[in-house]
Amino acid sequence: MNSKYLHLLLLSLVVLAMAVSAYQPFDRATWYLEVAPVLIAIPVLWYTYARFPLTNLLYILIAIHALILIVGGHYTYARVPLGFWVQDALDLARNHYDRLGHVAQGFIPAMVARELLLRLTPLKRGGWLFLLVTCVALAISAFYELIEWWVALYMGGEADEFLATQGDIWDTQWDMFLALCGALLAQLSLARVQDRQMAALAKS
Repeated sequence: MNSKYLHLLLLSLVVLAMAVSAYQPFDRATWYLEVAPVLIAIPVLWYTYARFPLTNLLYILIAIHALILIVGGHYTYARVPLGFWVQDALDLARNHYDRLGHVAQGFIPAMVARELLLRLTPLKRGGWLFLLVTCVALAISAFYELIEWWVALYMGGEADEFLATQGDIWDTQWDMFLALCGALLAQLSLARVQDRQMAALAKS
């Protein structure tokens, strides 16, 4: 598929999902909080598309992350039907959809950071790149936990749907650990694919 058609398809899918999720979400305030990164990312990617296009891999990953956030925003993370299905199938104590969201929170930002560092800085592939990409993903995860804390301070009990702790006192630590796992998995599994696509992009 032509890259531009792929990008248009991804954008259309995300915008359609956003429109559907905006219709009668479980909690409107939570919906805005959850989809805010998508509402920020779309215009940024649109503005930079011509002057600094990203690899197809990155556009696909960003679209997947956007869909995870959009679904979580509509139902709230603790009430996503897919999470309940997994909970029942595996006899789990809670809905783990938010765990998927935090793996993605490490996985996708790690690949974004890796591409930007390789294309915009003198940094080369190797141990330092791997470490710095991992640190960026962890920093993003930690900052998101700070945002959750600030929202909780401002909204009080009304922030429970956004926090989605489901009674787990270690929820914050789990979130950051899963983001770390996502960042490591992303680099170990997709670095070579990303490198090939960046090389092809540089020649086009």
